[in-house]
Formats: sequence, C-alpha cells, structure tokens
Amino acid sequence: MGRFARAGAMVCALAVTASIALTGCGPDPQKPAFVGGGPSGSPETGVAAPVGDREGTPGSSGPAQTVTISPADGATNRPVSTEIAAGTPGVKITDVALTTADGKRVAGAPRTDGSSWVPAAPLKYGTRYTATVTGTGTAGQVTGTSTFTTMKKPKSTIGSGLYLFDDKTYGVAMPVVTEFSPGIPKKDRAAVQKRMFVQTDPPQPGAWHWVSNGTQAYYRGAEYWKPGTRLTVRIALEGIPLSNGKYGNVDRRASAKIGRAFEMKVANATKQMTVYENGQVVRTVPVSLGKKQTPSSSGTMVVMEKKEATVFDTRDDPDPANRYVTEIDFAQRLTWGGEYIHAAPWSVQHQGRRNVSHGCVNVSMDNARWLFQRTLVGDPITITGTERKLTPGNGWTAWSLSWAEFVKGSALPVPDGGEGATLAL
Repeated sequence: MGRFARAGAMVCALAVTASIALTGCGPDPQKPAFVGGGPSGSPETGVAAPVGDREGTPGSSGPAQTVTISPADGATNRPVSTEIAAGTPGVKITDVALTTADGKRVAGAPRTDGSSWVPAAPLKYGTRYTATVTGTGTAGQVTGTSTFTTMKKPKSTIGSGLYLFDDKTYGVAMPVVTEFSPGIPKKDRAAVQKRMFVQTDPPQPGAWHWVSNGTQAYYRGAEYWKPGTRLTVRIALEGIPLSNGKYGNVDRRASAKIGRAFEMKVANATKQMTVYENGQVVRTVPVSLGKKQTPSSSGTMVVMEKKEATVFDTRDDPDPANRYVTEIDFAQRLTWGGEYIHAAPWSVQHQGRRNVSHGCVNVSMDNARWLFQRTLVGDPITITGTERKLTPGNGWTAWSLSWAEFVKGSALPVPDGGEGATLAL
C-alpha cells in the first residue's frame, strides 16, 4: 500500500468480463474495463414546410405556425447518436415517426421535457432517414418533416465501460459506474451526460458526478437505494462526436435489482466492524487495519468484487518490505489500489487490538466466511479514523462525498433533491 496506481489502461475495443484481477493490498496492475456505451453532436437546424392551421382555410384560427426541425431537411453526415428536435421555441415534441428509405420505422421515445426524441438504438451508419415530427405549440398541434443522412462509421473511437450486469442483484450503495479511455474532455461532459439515462423503480432522484480527469462518472441518489429497487440503465454513446476528434464506441444497456440493506462500519479507534442488516446490528467483528506505513483508507467504499480463493501478488511494489505472494480466502475488493476485506488467520491475535496489515481489513477465517456468504457487490463499508483519506476514483468512490459535494461534480444543473428519469427506456 501507500500508492494508488492503475496500469493496464482501457483500450478502445473493450470486452465484457465479470471478473476483476486481484493483486491484494497493493495497486491493481491490470484493472479490466467493462464495455459500456457517448453525445449527439450539435445538429443542424432547418425549417420544415409550414405547418398548423393556415389563415383562410376552414376552421383556421390565424396564421400558420412554422416549426423548425433538427436535423435540417437535406442534412448529411449526421452522427448516429442524432436526436430529433423541434427548434421552434415553445414547441414540445409528442411523437416522431422516423423511417428508413425502405419504410422501416425506428423505435424511440421523447425526453420527459419534450425537448427531443431519442431513437431506442443507435442509427445505422451511412443511412438515409425521414423524420415526421408531431408536437404542441402556441397554435396547438404542429407537424413537420425532415430527411437527413448519417455519417460513415468513424475510425477513431473512445473506450467506454459500464459496471452493471443484467439480472444481477447488487447492494444498496451500488452506483451506476461508467468509465472512459481516454477521459472525456470537460467541454464535452454535458453532452455526454445527456446521453446517459437511468431509471429507478420505485422512482428515486439521483445525479451524475464526474471524476476530475473525466475517466469515470458515477450515478447515485442522495441516499442509498431502497431495497428491491430496479435500476434500468442506457449509456447511449455510440457515434457521439467529441472535441478531441474521437467518437463514442458503443451503446450499452443493463437492468439490475437492488437487494436487502446490508452495511459494514469499521472504527479504527475500537478495531471493530459493526455489521447491519435491514438497520439491525447482526454481528460485531474484530479487525486489524493497515499499519501506519500502509494505512487503510477512511471513507465509504463498496464491495467491488468477491473471490472465494485467490492469490495476492505484490512483487511489483517499489518497497521491498511490501512484496509478497500469499494465498487468500474470501477476498472482497474495496479499492483499485488494493484494499480488501479478507481472511487473515495469521493476524487473529492482533484483530481487535492493533493494525498490522498492508491496508486491508483483516478478519478471522470464520468471520471472513460469514461475511462472504452474506455480502453483495455494491454493499457499503465505511472506515473511520485512519491516517489516510479515500482518494476519489480509487474504486467506486461515489459515496465518499456528501450529497451537496457530489452534485457539484455534475456537468449539468441538478434540481434540488436530484434529477428524475429523463427518458422512457
């Protein structure tokens, strides 16, 4: 311990994998990435044929209202992340009929604020589309039509990841975690964030927060998710153009469930872990944390991965005193830097008394097994009173900040209490 490093950077073509390499009480040399999804560009705006009632026609109520449509009629080279929008102020989109040249209709839905209509999947590259827009404006219902063509498939794309898997059950602190390589430039983050959709059932407001270098963004609520919540996520980034000349590489969806409430709290002052299930104390576990030279991190972390048996190999540590190869039972990863909860039968005599680890939470074999059988990925653990604060981005650190601090990391304004769902997924 004593350093935070993440070698083995993500590459542009990422493969989904359900395992995270373990290195144990030291930096993770090959943290893999999980495929995820990137902003529609600034679409051109054009004027469609006049729409609405026309003066002098039966039932007319005044001059026709003209609605502008984006992309403009005749536009070419549009991103496949393009959304259909009405540019006329005061017009709210209610429906879009988007079809290909052979008449096939594209599925999609309006944003909840009616500002645009979002295709349910990326558009096809090099394809001609016709959009017929229906909306409501000051003169009542309006319609307009635009035909446009999408761009060819780009050669330069980002790598992106989504750490959420279909039909899995996670702990109440599980954030929606997206990752990007290279990081998203600050000027692009608002556009990218608009294409990252989250729904919760039952509805619970939340917000996005960007890590400072733009390589990760987290979505969470003001409080832990309610047990039984269904998270439905679409990271709709394929084809999104970025200011660095790259494009989003892929869309990714996931739907997962939140399980029972399970929480671990560790106090360095007492060297004890208090375990809560559904708000009730169910066990107290003696622990040994990191010694002063390699302290454990104070802050709220979540279980990121579980391995019933593995090997911790820290032979690449710059400090010879921290190099070892050890077989480990019941390992639960907390940080990318190498902090875990795990069985440590060699330190039982110290557990509850003093800190001797390289930064991990050492517990007895029986307690490690008991915890391992009950925890879920996404369960929170809060450690207090150590010599080191948790570094943002060293693991899924969405809960290391207060809600007021967390919303400051959003690239878009966040309503009081958080934002709700922005799209019917």
